[in-house]
Amino acid sequence: MIVSVQHVQKYYGANLVLSDVTLEIKQKDRVGLIGRNGEGKTTLFKLISGEQKHDGGQIHIRKGTKIGSLAQIPNYGDETTVYEVIARGYTELRACQRQMGELEVKMTDPAVFEVEAQLQAVLAEYDRLRERFEREGGYEMEANIERVANGLRVPNEQYQRPFASLSGGEKTKIGLAALLLEQPDLLLLDEPTNHLDMKAIEWLEGYLSEYDGTVVIISHDRYFLDKVVTKVVEIEDGEAFTYHTDYSGYQKEKEERLLLEFAHFQEQQKQIKKMQETIKRLYDWARRNPQNPKFHRQAASIQKALDRMEKLKRPKLEQEAMDLHWKLKDRSGERVVVIEEAAKSYGPRLLFQGVSDVLTYGERVFLIGDNGAGKSTLFKMILGRETADAGSVRLGARVEVGYLAQEEAPQDEEKTVLQYFKDEVRMEEGQARGQLARFQFFGPDVFRLVKNLSGGEWSRLRLALLMFQKPNLLLLDEPTNHLDIVSREALEEALDEFPGTILVISHDRYFINRLADKIWALEGGGLTRYLGDFDEYKEQQRDVQPHERVHTPVEIQQPTRSEVSEATKKVNPYQKAKLEAMIAELEEKLKYLDTELLDPENSTDSSKLNVLLEARDLAQVELDEALERWMEMDE
Repeated sequence: MIVSVQHVQKYYGANLVLSDVTLEIKQKDRVGLIGRNGEGKTTLFKLISGEQKHDGGQIHIRKGTKIGSLAQIPNYGDETTVYEVIARGYTELRACQRQMGELEVKMTDPAVFEVEAQLQAVLAEYDRLRERFEREGGYEMEANIERVANGLRVPNEQYQRPFASLSGGEKTKIGLAALLLEQPDLLLLDEPTNHLDMKAIEWLEGYLSEYDGTVVIISHDRYFLDKVVTKVVEIEDGEAFTYHTDYSGYQKEKEERLLLEFAHFQEQQKQIKKMQETIKRLYDWARRNPQNPKFHRQAASIQKALDRMEKLKRPKLEQEAMDLHWKLKDRSGERVVVIEEAAKSYGPRLLFQGVSDVLTYGERVFLIGDNGAGKSTLFKMILGRETADAGSVRLGARVEVGYLAQEEAPQDEEKTVLQYFKDEVRMEEGQARGQLARFQFFGPDVFRLVKNLSGGEWSRLRLALLMFQKPNLLLLDEPTNHLDIVSREALEEALDEFPGTILVISHDRYFINRLADKIWALEGGGLTRYLGDFDEYKEQQRDVQPHERVHTPVEIQQPTRSEVSEATKKVNPYQKAKLEAMIAELEEKLKYLDTELLDPENSTDSSKLNVLLEARDLAQVELDEALERWMEMDE
């Protein structure tokens, strides 16, 4: 046993955050700590690490356990470099290395050789340091630092930058690298994937799965949890519920637990009602027969049993979530975003070139790629905030854009949530409070200052504003960051019902699998299109040899449709039903376009006819590709 938490309570002022938390963490456990924002997950981390004291119950940590927490990244002096932070776990070894270097210089000094005793002392000290350096892994130190830094995508050219000059996300990533290299017995990670791209997340999954110690992770990344954890602990209503499985298993087991608890609750309610009816009947008989005291005694006895009964709480079969529903002001044209041979550089750094594709009405496309590949820049080009160095990026007819950027709550914003929302949507106070309640801002929450909102609260407020814009094209840049799992699921359901077009930047693979029918991958300086979701994309990636994927920017060319078709043929058999739904959707789109082409009102508008014809050609190509893949699977 590494950690034992028994009936722990924690107050913040008069607010009881943790009421009765009991859990056990054993050696080599991989624990996923989940729950809604504000349920006390980070508080529990602080109690385990000793950063805060609990107000009730007991916490036992195995003696001698070294605890490392990602949330405890210390501040360093302005002159401290990134490398020095990463290598902080090797502080003593690096001091030993420096002393060895000093002794090596001494051993080349002729004056030392003249005194035999002094030379022997220097040699003896050097041997002692060298043995220690070797025993504690000093000769593997640089290789380990390089392995972790490369895995988390920390570039070598960043090593000598002052740590203080980094952004908050970069500091968190560097702090994670340092923590992994320290190799504590108990590793506490609070949202470790938030500032990592997909390659870094996949590397971290492998690293943590093989980690020699115990790992506890607060995360809302469901795909990551499925890959890493073997136990899930959910904090809900101040209590902890443990499931000995991964995230997918937790979902199934929780549903079964809730249904069983609800059945027990209903059975107890029936029993209580029966006892209450019996008490009422006995008292009624006692009033009719005052000379017989036994009715009073029996009623009192049953009442005492009822009072002693431990009442079961009514289980919440469904958790409250954002009530998010998008409506359109108007339908856009068929061609929503048109990208033609677009290129973009910043100084000598080329982000991409030769990028071409068309986003058509109703598509759900996810834009993926490494951090720094140019995903957010491409979004800004679509919005007209950046211009292409070559080629063009333009919006189609009647496109109304709703944009959700990656940004923190504005620190200079002095308005309350209510005032901010009212001013943005021009709504009277009573109605505004009702709408904010749909996004989990209840009671006094609406009077909090915007600048003090958490990441999840700020995201919910911006989604509320976005809903009232009624866009027909959603550009969402990492929309699930900072949202808890319940809010992510609510967003997924709303997007699944959205009748317009969706283009999303995301590293959330569970989110991508739920919604994507196409992926745009910015890789190697170009854009490659893949039909299907993330798992299908990975399968197609495995089918392509590495030398076929890696290009220098100068060599990048937009693949032909036949090349795309060939590269996207092989998929997993379990995706067949999804592919059939996509085929049906494309067939419906073709029917609609054929109807529009035959409409007499359109026959005199040559520009509209051209747009419809181009859209029909594109839909036909996509249908042909999808049918080829379906036949490939059918074989």
